[in-house]
Amino acid sequence: MTATIAVTKETRAGETRVAATPETVKKLMGLGYKVTVETGAGLAASILDADYAAAGATIAASGPASLSAADIVLKVRGPSDAEIAALKPGSIVVALMNPYNDRPMIEALAAKGASAFAMEFVPRITRAQVMDALSSQANLAGYRAVIEAAEAYGRVLPMMMTAAGTVAAAKVFIMGVGVAGLQAIATARRLGAVVTATDVRPATKEQVESLGAKFLAVEDEEFKNAQTAGGYAKEMSADYQAKQAALVSSHIAKQDIVITTALIPGRPAPKLVSAEQVASMKPGSVLVDLAIEQGGNVVGAELDKTVITANGAKIMGIPNLPGRIATDASALYARNLFAFVGLLGLQEGKVSADLEDEILKASALTHGGAIVHPAFKPS
Repeated sequence: MTATIAVTKETRAGETRVAATPETVKKLMGLGYKVTVETGAGLAASILDADYAAAGATIAASGPASLSAADIVLKVRGPSDAEIAALKPGSIVVALMNPYNDRPMIEALAAKGASAFAMEFVPRITRAQVMDALSSQANLAGYRAVIEAAEAYGRVLPMMMTAAGTVAAAKVFIMGVGVAGLQAIATARRLGAVVTATDVRPATKEQVESLGAKFLAVEDEEFKNAQTAGGYAKEMSADYQAKQAALVSSHIAKQDIVITTALIPGRPAPKLVSAEQVASMKPGSVLVDLAIEQGGNVVGAELDKTVITANGAKIMGIPNLPGRIATDASALYARNLFAFVGLLGLQEGKVSADLEDEILKASALTHGGAIVHPAFKPS
């Protein structure tokens, strides 16, 4: 008997990505799996059912039908209640689970007896780089943030010298220099903007400067110790945040575009731009808040809205920026998932997950009918 992998059409409103592509379908079949794809699953990412069928996938008429027979379920977002109800007990579900904001989903998956793995929790170690979905999607989000900002700005980004006069280059300020921030810097630089950036982690200064941007930060003792062993930013003290705010306030007032990218796992996004700082910006200036789905970095930002302030600035709270370039986002995420599936055991049509493997252990939310991740275990 052959083990089956199911890929379903995403049920979350506005989600355009898909968890497998014809490329990864072929590779998954090469590992010994049968792959079932729900009809229409890839349409929003410009992938037709015929493309999946040509790669060897079976096209399922509905999601529940494919889930009930699946040993492994690959998704972009965590499963809905209806999808969990349709799962085969003991199946494995792999997705971007958003676990800190969806405790009921974790409990439902445990009650169903499913082994659920959150791609957000794949550890940042060398052998897991190819599975790092947060980075693959953040990279595209940083790129798309600049494109969205440029479209909303209403002026050109590069300096232009014409017979009718010179157009000054736009000033772009990136707040938060992780994967998304670095790509935003690189993209804004390619488009000809004058770019500055800030981050609380000292290691980012060299990265910013290597991309041709200028680094801006309060470089005190707290700043020098503001990075976790895993490479994430620590939450800074109120005193540091006040000093940093004072430094950047005068800088923000001179900027044409501000892009904020700061996220702290499991916590609301830190507020980086105050209402006063927004009010200091010029008419027509643009702020893009990449952290909007976790509350936002910009005071006044609203989810899925562009807020035009009294001074004529635009605050853009666009969710799921990778979903706006769904074809490439799906291709990268599908490769992340393929690499992750390679960690699972497959013998005689039976799939197993060895939680002694450090990657599987770190990313496991539920297993054997229980919640196993230490951050979510019942106390």
